[in-house]
Amino acid sequence: MRRFLHVGCGLDAKGDTTRAFAADDWQEIRLDIESRAAPDVSGSLTDLSAIADNSLEGLFSRRALELLHRQDVPLALREFRRVLRPDGFAVISCPDLQSVCALVAEGRLAELVGDTASGPIAAIDMLFGYRAATPAGERLHAHRTGFTKQSLIDALREGGFEVAIAQRRGAPFHQLWAIAGKTHMSAETMTDLARQHFPGLSPDTVFSRTPAAA
Repeated sequence: MRRFLHVGCGLDAKGDTTRAFAADDWQEIRLDIESRAAPDVSGSLTDLSAIADNSLEGLFSRRALELLHRQDVPLALREFRRVLRPDGFAVISCPDLQSVCALVAEGRLAELVGDTASGPIAAIDMLFGYRAATPAGERLHAHRTGFTKQSLIDALREGGFEVAIAQRRGAPFHQLWAIAGKTHMSAETMTDLARQHFPGLSPDTVFSRTPAAA
């Protein structure tokens, strides 16, 4: 059975990841810094030392990278890459700042624009962290950085991933989704992985594979 690391899992279950990872042929390993998440492994995004090198086929991270200070993002992504097998891949999701800032430019900073498992959400929540959580003392959930489609691809390259593709998921989601390959993957393989893992993806979507910087 293939195994994937659910990084910063929080209270999400395996079924809250992606269609493919939720299937029976993937085993979830939960990692979080908070004990209330009942993780299999305790650890932070920047320290996955409890996980062996080259040991996992997949990794899933959602609503996590934006919690880091910008200077810590490359360290986290290098840790993501380290624990993956040579043919492994990471699935990353985070708010789409380009989409969110368009709402702000329209004067809709605090207007409710969507729903999450935690409740209604506005642009201000996607920029700075979910307001219903942070007053309760959950300062770990404040956002400290953010990404556009291109800056997320650039960050993945800086973190050592050889190839990456990304897709914007517009209103009411305002999300980015990316697939990053530890080593070389064909455009066909990357697109097939996106079709398995990205929500709401059109069957005729064409991706441009982004190689690592020389």
